[in-house]
Amino acid sequence: MVFLPDESRGLPPPRIVNKNSVWLGLVGWASALLDNAFNRRPVVRAGVHRQVLYATVGWCVGYYLSKRADYIHAKLDRELMEYIRQHPEDFKEKGLNIPFGRLLPPPLEAVPWLQREENPS
Repeated sequence: MVFLPDESRGLPPPRIVNKNSVWLGLVGWASALLDNAFNRRPVVRAGVHRQVLYATVGWCVGYYLSKRADYIHAKLDRELMEYIRQHPEDFKEKGLNIPFGRLLPPPLEAVPWLQREENPS
């Protein structure tokens, strides 16, 4: 199986700064910091090039995972819409014209034991 099929090229690209890219970029940077700590090197100052490399690799992996997730969700949406189009009897629109106020519970003033007593002062 191909990671991203050719039909995924029709989708708009995800944003450069997205949740997956940020998280995996931070994971890459943290893994470089942990590598420095385990090898008894100065944690932040040693191997800055390695920290940048790991963060960049994590960022790119997160970006492509976002592209893959967008493709999977678009494919599922397409299949669901096709099923709905083929079986319209299962998905009839119900004409419920109930006012929104009737869906809410009654206000507290309508309950007699919760009414406030007024002070005659």
